[in-house]
Amino acid sequence: MSAAQRRTGGDLLVEVLVSLGVDTAFGVVSVHNLPLVDALAHRLRWVPTRSEAAAVNAADGYARVRGTPGCAVTSTGTGAANAAGALVEALTAGSPVLHVTGQIPSEHLGAGRGVIHETRNQLGMLRSCSVWAATVGVTPSTDFAHAARRLGTHPRGPVSLEWPIDLQYTEPALWDHLPEDAPTSLGLDNTGGGHELIEAAALVSGSSGAAAHHDSTSLGVATKPDDAVLDRTAELILAAERPLVWAGGGAIGCSVAIDDLLRCTGAGLFTSNAGRGVVPETDDRVIGNFAASATGAELLAQADVLISIGTHFRSNETRGYRLALPATHIQIDIDPAAIGRSYPADVGIVGNARTLVASLVARLSDRRCALQPEWHESITAAREQCRAQLRRDIGPYAAICDIMAGVLSDRSPRVRDITIPNSSWGNRLLPVIDPSTNVVPRGGGIGQAVGMSIGAAVARADEPTMVMVGDGGLVPQLGELATLAQEELPVTVVVFDDGGYGVLRNTQDRHLHRRSGVDLYTPDLAATAAAFDFGYFEVSTPQQFADAFETATAAGHPQMIRVDCDALGPMPVPFVPPVEMPPTAGP
Repeated sequence: MSAAQRRTGGDLLVEVLVSLGVDTAFGVVSVHNLPLVDALAHRLRWVPTRSEAAAVNAADGYARVRGTPGCAVTSTGTGAANAAGALVEALTAGSPVLHVTGQIPSEHLGAGRGVIHETRNQLGMLRSCSVWAATVGVTPSTDFAHAARRLGTHPRGPVSLEWPIDLQYTEPALWDHLPEDAPTSLGLDNTGGGHELIEAAALVSGSSGAAAHHDSTSLGVATKPDDAVLDRTAELILAAERPLVWAGGGAIGCSVAIDDLLRCTGAGLFTSNAGRGVVPETDDRVIGNFAASATGAELLAQADVLISIGTHFRSNETRGYRLALPATHIQIDIDPAAIGRSYPADVGIVGNARTLVASLVARLSDRRCALQPEWHESITAAREQCRAQLRRDIGPYAAICDIMAGVLSDRSPRVRDITIPNSSWGNRLLPVIDPSTNVVPRGGGIGQAVGMSIGAAVARADEPTMVMVGDGGLVPQLGELATLAQEELPVTVVVFDDGGYGVLRNTQDRHLHRRSGVDLYTPDLAATAAAFDFGYFEVSTPQQFADAFETATAAGHPQMIRVDCDALGPMPVPFVPPVEMPPTAGP
């Protein structure tokens, strides 16, 4: 910055991001964020996405892969509203995205005069899809200090600031303080780093779903875990003959402690989709994201103790909450409201998962458990049976999965949209070794993965990024192919083309016996790829896919592979999502 250039709010935003360990921002330029984009583009890396939704998706993917917050910058009114759906995904995933949006001049706020880009109660909209939102005032450093602190506070998720354009041009004070409890790293590696969050620790015994309606005071929140309850919990675990662990997204960063827990107890490990890779899925103690499968349910029925760590027990992973858990359930979560919310907990422990699991391991490590000698064989047999059955169910796609696993390194991001290949096997069979590579819309919203792949590739530019998407999920973010091309990102877009919304087509075929709204026109993908200067491959056999995928991922710039699903052949067992439908007699 030259002496003649006056500092603006954009310079403050750059300083905040640098202090948070962020080197890139994603967004769409506007008359209501010009000083922000100017500073970001000249002092950091600015990635111009083609939509505000993709900007937030990209910041979300960046945060998940890099382990720092991500940053998205959007415009006012319609521009901010365009980001709402992607903010909902980041909220669902607990992803720490700093979303900065413009606002009309402060003198007109709330007047309803029809100022360009004005919308009614923009802040209310932002609050509905963020964990925290505020309007930047005359002391922006204070507002950003609050935002930085909130990014590291449980529950995590997107933080939104709307910034009136006149105040963006006002010269701000230097950013010389990052709150001590603000995050500069979120521990999203596979080496045992934890989520260092502002938290309280509580212990609740005999908790049921009613706990979800209590505040932290009524739960008896303590400043540190109660040794007596940890001792009692350890005794329950020591008495277990057939223990299991279920790790969710809240367990990411606890890899060392969970590995120690498995070693001490002889337990097997289930994960949610969000918890995949907390222990490498090549480990024979890891059953993985198969709890709701027939074999997984059988193993849960045989177990006598379940230790759940940081999981929501989502409906699609628990057969609509009808999946039976073992007789004794020990639940660990940083959220007091989570204890007993979905399943009763005999013991609920609230706090940092890494700290609490390590405390339990310390109590178990020198003592002998009541483990049945054959339990390890039951775990490994269940692991093998789950995978073997899924391979039979998906037919030719098993070979596609194997090829992906063989070409991608353990650190290559595996970004996956909501499409049949992902929902049936990408979420389970494609191995995840490093949890930061497991990038998928956790809220189940279609058409977000291309945007996520932008952020993932920026965050890990030394590895190829793969994004799996259906033809139906590609089109909503077709414009982001231009972003990939402009940034020359090493992303291979694998399009599974079945001519429409295959997941919903299968659902209608099974439950409604007729189709509506699922058969779609698909653009000429070869011409589309050429228009964006992508390398392009069209495949219809596993061998063709192997050749194309190896070439594409080694190219170092954007590539597209169209998989002709009709030519490849159907899955022997059509995938139908685990969504409850009312009984119907059909037409």
